Amino acid sequence: MPLPEKNNRVIITSALPYANGDLHIGHLLEHVQTDIWVRLLRANNITCHYVCASDAHGTPIMLRAKELETEPEKMVEEFRSSHMKDLESFYISHDNFYITHSEENKYFSELIYNRAKESGFIESKHIEQLFDESAGLFLSDRYVKGTCPKCSAEEQYGDNCEICGAKYEAAELINPVSTISGQKPVVKTSEHVFFKLSELETNVASWMKATPLQEAVKNKLEEWFQQGLKDWDISRDSPYFGFEIPDMPGKYFYVWLDAPIGYIASLENYLRAKNNESAEEIWSETANTEIYHFIGKDIMNFHALFWPALLETSKFKKPSNVFVHGFLGLNGAKMSKSKGNFLSMRDYLDILDADYIRYYLASKLSPSIDDIDLNYDDFQKKVNSDLVGKFVNIASRSAGFLKKNDNQIGTDIDHEFYENFISSKNEITNLFADLEYSKAIKEIMKLADSANAYVDEKKPWILAKDEKNKEEVIKIAGTTINLFRVINTYLKIVIPDTCSKGETFLNEIISSIDDIDTPLTNHKLGSFSPILNRLEDEKLEALIQRGSNG
Repeated sequence: MPLPEKNNRVIITSALPYANGDLHIGHLLEHVQTDIWVRLLRANNITCHYVCASDAHGTPIMLRAKELETEPEKMVEEFRSSHMKDLESFYISHDNFYITHSEENKYFSELIYNRAKESGFIESKHIEQLFDESAGLFLSDRYVKGTCPKCSAEEQYGDNCEICGAKYEAAELINPVSTISGQKPVVKTSEHVFFKLSELETNVASWMKATPLQEAVKNKLEEWFQQGLKDWDISRDSPYFGFEIPDMPGKYFYVWLDAPIGYIASLENYLRAKNNESAEEIWSETANTEIYHFIGKDIMNFHALFWPALLETSKFKKPSNVFVHGFLGLNGAKMSKSKGNFLSMRDYLDILDADYIRYYLASKLSPSIDDIDLNYDDFQKKVNSDLVGKFVNIASRSAGFLKKNDNQIGTDIDHEFYENFISSKNEITNLFADLEYSKAIKEIMKLADSANAYVDEKKPWILAKDEKNKEEVIKIAGTTINLFRVINTYLKIVIPDTCSKGETFLNEIISSIDDIDTPLTNHKLGSFSPILNRLEDEKLEALIQRGSNG
């Protein structure tokens, strides 16, 4: 997949983390995948805006605030602040991390809703729903459990059966029970607002065919098309924490209506503060803008069916692509707090360097939507072997020879070896552009092996024993430091903090990947100090213990 056009504005988003709990390393997977791509674009001089937000609406938010004996507004802002701090600590380079409970999001939600309504794609219907009389609220699917009406499996949620895969309405469950109160709900009729997704099937299918979606994503979407797209209930009854629907007192926008609109709202908040531009103009269907969403496979339908349809009816530009990834497991099992196999982002940061896991996740990521696993032993081996044993070692084994030359790279290096070394620049760039991070990392580590082999072959430690070889030793060491510089440039989008320390040693800030086209000669380096330490057993054990405590 080619990189976005340099003349276009590029908007990139990660899915909005829900503002009712702390972030875990599963959230980190997506943000690292997105951040590497964002940094790749910036390293290729492509202007992009990376925006995200905390998702702040819905019944779970309302119930969680009640549990904490606080107001939803206060709770979601506290979680937003916590989310932002954690993501910044992992060097996720958002231009703006906002919140969906905002005036900007209210404005755009009403604007998009009203445009869809004016276009004839909104209608009201009376539907039957399960109502918890004890809790005093209508129950969404996740708050109802009962016996599957198809296969009689017990303890199934109100939308689909995990045993037989059947989909159904919550009211069809046998012996339904509210998970909030434990009481049997009653059936009540309520007026709801629907978005006529069924009438936009052709439009969405056309967008899907014209968009270079991952093959597995297209295959999954085809399953929904085979069943026929159904109209989408975009309203919820009071009590509900969210935005009230215009002209419908007591009815609120369903959280999945205003959550993706939060991307536009976050962009608006950023642009207004930066240069008073309008997100409405930049995201309009006629703008020279490319839009890319990074999401998990569990929310594929919202981003690749509902969202393009909603944008179609409201004259906003549809996504240029939706990049989908799988889930992150922990040491061979699904992450679960109750089963003692869970690791929050904050728990990780209390023990280990952020770049360790950024590198590990990059080494596992691909365009596949299959799940990946954080295996502790593999994690330690990859960090120590690749980053310390190969990458950092290139600099550490050569810096000492140049220290004797006042940390000065000479006027000459091995240009033939260097030119061959950087010949894979376009290949590595294209692998990252195609989300083939794992393959890109392997190519970079091949270069690290090549650099270390170069030093082994030249044996500067033997040559240095004779003063007459001084110029040759400086040339070999200078060449090696330039090889380190190339790899440091490639890895800067993956492990930015470590590579920033590498730049301090190089005494150079690298802003573009094209900087490596010209090697450093007659250049004074900074003093060398280890830029990354080994991942020691005791620290890994501390991490494992923290994860096993859930």
